[in-house]
Amino acid sequence: MSALRIPILKLQNYLLISIQIDLDDQTAIQFQEDLLNKIHKSGATGVVIDLTSVDIVDSFIAKVLGDVVTMSDLMGAKVVLTGIQPAVAMTLIDLGIHLQDVQTALDLEQGLIKLRQELED
Repeated sequence: MSALRIPILKLQNYLLISIQIDLDDQTAIQFQEDLLNKIHKSGATGVVIDLTSVDIVDSFIAKVLGDVVTMSDLMGAKVVLTGIQPAVAMTLIDLGIHLQDVQTALDLEQGLIKLRQELED
């Protein structure tokens, strides 16, 4: 079975991702690769990852999310996570994945506003 691909939209200098499916390990790894390639090819300076539809994450998915944020940062793209559900937040903390330096917002629109503010400073 091949991994599902998560669409990555480009808006000006930003990449927008809304994860609308349950993430399995293969899909998460594919997403990580796709996102890093897209940052590299597009020269995007910001990424908004919307997790509104993600109800639950396991330790592997949580680690991949943390890695995506770190890797994007290394490539010069600031990440804002939006729509984090309570259960997902609890899982991330329980697993020791602290995203202190990561901006968060309630929804995609707020995420874009926060990203613009971050990058204009």
